[in-house]
Amino acid sequence: MGPQTLRINEIFFSIQGESTRAGLPCVFVRLTGCPLRCSYCDTEYAFREGDRMTIDAIVEQVGSYDASLVEITGGEPLAQKNVHPLMTRLCDMGKTVLIETAGALDISICDSRVIRIMDLKTPGSGEHERNRWANINYLSPRDEVKFVITDRADYDWAKMIITEHDLASRCAAVLMSPVFEQQPGLEIAGCAELPVQLLAQWILDDGLPVRMQLQMHKFIWDPQTRGV
Repeated sequence: MGPQTLRINEIFFSIQGESTRAGLPCVFVRLTGCPLRCSYCDTEYAFREGDRMTIDAIVEQVGSYDASLVEITGGEPLAQKNVHPLMTRLCDMGKTVLIETAGALDISICDSRVIRIMDLKTPGSGEHERNRWANINYLSPRDEVKFVITDRADYDWAKMIITEHDLASRCAAVLMSPVFEQQPGLEIAGCAELPVQLLAQWILDDGLPVRMQLQMHKFIWDPQTRGV
């Protein structure tokens, strides 16, 4: 039996742009492949581009950076089963491990030390019917839930889900991001950018127990820059 491998799109060291850990230095491990096709996807290049790496090689590269925070992302990282031994190895090294994953695949089998940032897909994503609602039962007080909001209908839908499932009490944070317009000509047609002021006002008007977030890395670097 050969060594365990994963198809990796990129590994890089940058500033964490999202979640409650935004602003912290972080090593990102981006896996190739995703079964979803969200209208606002900003990493379409990760659908197919990537090379096989052994888990040993990935761990070695991650360890070469002076950072305690590691995020596993994609694509959809849970689509590759060997992501689980990778995350366990990184946790064993003493790293704080985040995984950003859609709500479409089973999160229950993740190492209990991993902090799951679960992106529940809104109707505006075009993929909300893929949400695996059983995942909500597995959320821990360390996990976070994210909604990308494309319009008022998405906001109202997310507000309903937050209330119905008492998400603010189930996990460490409920995050809301306004959709960011993608570069024209990509594989997915995309959707219009939501003005940040609109989302902020909706949250304030409703007193919603959420944390609004912007993708910090897109303000530091050009939004189309890879490896940041």
